[in-house]
Amino acid sequence: MSFWILALYYLVLGTLAVYGLHRLLLVWTYLRSPAAPPMPQGGEAEWPTVTVQLPIYNERYVAERLIDAVCALDYPAGRLEIQVLDDSADDTAELAKARVAAWRQQGADVVHLHRRNREGYKAGALEAGQKIAKGDLVAVFDADFVPPPDFLRRAVPHFQDQSIGMVQARWGHLNREDSLLTRVQAMLLDGHFVVEHAARHRSGCLFNFNGTAGIWRRAAIDDAGGWQHDTLTEDLDLSYRAQLRGWRFHYLADLVVPAELPIDIDSFKSQQHRWAKGSVQTCRKLLKEVLKAPLSARAKLEAFVHLTANNAYLLMVLLSLLVFPAMVFRQGEEAWKLLLIDLPLFAAATAAMAAFFLVSQREPGGTTAAKAWRRLPALMALGIGLAVNNSKAVVAGWREKGGVFNRTPKYREAGNGVTYQPGRSTSLPVESLLAAYFTACFAVAVATEMWLSLPFLWLFLQGYGYVTWLGFIPRRGRSG
Repeated sequence: MSFWILALYYLVLGTLAVYGLHRLLLVWTYLRSPAAPPMPQGGEAEWPTVTVQLPIYNERYVAERLIDAVCALDYPAGRLEIQVLDDSADDTAELAKARVAAWRQQGADVVHLHRRNREGYKAGALEAGQKIAKGDLVAVFDADFVPPPDFLRRAVPHFQDQSIGMVQARWGHLNREDSLLTRVQAMLLDGHFVVEHAARHRSGCLFNFNGTAGIWRRAAIDDAGGWQHDTLTEDLDLSYRAQLRGWRFHYLADLVVPAELPIDIDSFKSQQHRWAKGSVQTCRKLLKEVLKAPLSARAKLEAFVHLTANNAYLLMVLLSLLVFPAMVFRQGEEAWKLLLIDLPLFAAATAAMAAFFLVSQREPGGTTAAKAWRRLPALMALGIGLAVNNSKAVVAGWREKGGVFNRTPKYREAGNGVTYQPGRSTSLPVESLLAAYFTACFAVAVATEMWLSLPFLWLFLQGYGYVTWLGFIPRRGRSG
């Protein structure tokens, strides 16, 4: 039994180490590859018509802010159309309708399209809007985003290259400093947008539209088969289908569109669950096609890692169950033998992740190096603590298509109103048990003088302990 447990332990740890080393590859690619030069802007006669789509659902706190920001975009008169794609079932629809009417009186070409059902969820709303859209280009902004006035002026010129199908901007964070949770979330997203996107773009690999803060060429959407809702990540799905059809994507790391981060752990876990489940569904749907496509070996490998990365959460849960038994079985071995294998593997899995997120803070808008180092333990803890929640999403993604698109509550700033809150996370009981389990394991390791195991056990203890603590503290919703 001990042989098989140790064999499985090293297999799982080794696989996680490979994913960790991949992050180092992304860091290396990002640091060695220069950013593309800025695109020169053309004259007024060269600006194409753009349709800006705003898919919203029950967004009373941020819908008006979004409409105001988009109606204030600087773009040639007569070439900007705005669609408020409203699936709301509360008073958001009335608020949005009134704000649209106010802007129409000022001459803005903006319409309020209210669906009475959520068929296809966000993908369905975008598809419905596109059927009547005027623009050759289609920009999308989620409800919690606030695009700067020059967004279109800076992004649209890149479509002078007729092979470009999509241009993605970088996400910023309106409430980065709101709490430790939002500060850690900001670093997590910075890793994706600053390092991961840039590395894939600069090395000629496939990368994805992030569902918002980007512009599509309408012809690329149509050529790829349009918006589809058999996955919960319609953006990732369409991105891969379009690039497999030969369309190229462009990433603008210096064009930042700020957005609101989830302020409580349940909202954050709901968002992460949707993203993890949807990415696995996209993997099921398209990975074989990607591997058969006429792409470079590097591009195929990068796409494989990208689409399968969330499976690492299942491995993390399995490792959680194996780490202490594995250390007990090797208790009598000499210290150097334990460190010879375990330390490099753990370093590859954890230190590589630390380097990845620390480097992501180099760009404008990131935190200082000193603050990033101080926040790193919480970031590592949150990454481990999400394993149960996201493992459930991975299993569901492998088993079923589509699913319910649960929106992430947005609040803007403090005020009165009816509470927007998701239900309590169903993974909290398991996370609590794992926190208690690792507390006991840590105590046993101290009592039996298993000193070398303590740093490894502490990683899991702080991870599940942090998420459990966040799950039990009072939530910061709004009261009616």
